[in-house]
Amino acid sequence: MKLVFSRKGFDSTAGGAPSPIVEGVPVSLPIPARDRSRTTFADRGLAGLVAQTTRGRLTGQDLCHDDPMFADGLCWFGQCGAAQGHLAKHGVGPGDHFLFFGLFADPETGERHHRIFGHMQVLAMGSPDGIERSAHWIAPPRPHPHREGDWPANNTIWFGPGKTARHAPDALRLTVPGGPLNLWSVPSWLRQRGLTYHDKPERWRRGGLLDSARRGQEFVCDIGRAQEPRRWLERIAALIEGT
Repeated sequence: MKLVFSRKGFDSTAGGAPSPIVEGVPVSLPIPARDRSRTTFADRGLAGLVAQTTRGRLTGQDLCHDDPMFADGLCWFGQCGAAQGHLAKHGVGPGDHFLFFGLFADPETGERHHRIFGHMQVLAMGSPDGIERSAHWIAPPRPHPHREGDWPANNTIWFGPGKTARHAPDALRLTVPGGPLNLWSVPSWLRQRGLTYHDKPERWRRGGLLDSARRGQEFVCDIGRAQEPRRWLERIAALIEGT
């Protein structure tokens, strides 16, 4: 099994601010879009929140890149270009698991940190037209941006069961308390199994700390049949699911 840490949502470049945690719920704001989208922030029910978060730079009428898209216990996620090539190179496919993380702000202190906010187990993946022929396919509730306009030839939609977190426990936080932002607390097995974009030994610190890469969307770990990573993943998924 491959486990993918997938960076999504607002950050200092795309959106210009961390996503908020509202009444204990992390709300990953989809990045703004100029085209290849038919969905506005208002369509997502995020008009007031995006205006508040960006101090009016974005409003409910602005288009957003509604991806990953979650509804009714399912997830639709699009990827293309070099990031999709990276997933393909490392053999990510049906049966593998995505953990979506992003930049958030602590509601009390304002401290920026990375945290896991959602997950998806892959049932099917393929081109926007090809995936519809999968026996598992269920159409998304809104127009998916990776079906809008022109995309690179390897444009791919990933589909499967998935949910977003309804609370923000410390166990879903990656950044160590007090930062810096890219210093993560990670399970010890992650260094042993390896993580793409993190090959340099100096990235791995004592005490289960990782100096995570500033760039890159998809970080892949091949956990194989190892039981410890699978048990960790089950605990993380249960926290997201609220069970």
